[in-house]
Amino acid sequence: MTDFAPNPDQPRSAAAQKMPPDHVGVLIGGLIAMLGGGYGLYQLVTTRFPRIDAIWLFFLLLHITVSGVAIPFVRYLNVRFTPVSRPLPPGGVIVRQSVWVGFFVVTCAWLQIPRALSWPVAIFVALVFIVLEVFLRSRELSHELD
Repeated sequence: MTDFAPNPDQPRSAAAQKMPPDHVGVLIGGLIAMLGGGYGLYQLVTTRFPRIDAIWLFFLLLHITVSGVAIPFVRYLNVRFTPVSRPLPPGGVIVRQSVWVGFFVVTCAWLQIPRALSWPVAIFVALVFIVLEVFLRSRELSHELD
């Protein structure tokens, strides 16, 4: 496995220009998910009546679209906040974190149907997803150090 750990003597901007190949694939997949999910969501909203069968398709397409949109932002945050002495997280971590963002948006949309969504509920749901990701990432990092 090729390690894309930057040289600690290099500035971050020079290290950030060297993009791992799995990040390129993740960004391309995110673009495809964003365009495909967005087109499907547009077609669903403009051509179907809101029935039970259409609402689950709406949630699925919303999740795909939001996850695709979140991938570049999540990658940017990972590149920006990863210490120079550590390698960048793999593409799977970026996809997983983007999927968490999609789950958050879908959960908030689902809670909005019975008007159960409020700021405290949204913050609590976000904290649940953040705690889950911190737990998973800390376990991954501890296994990488072994």
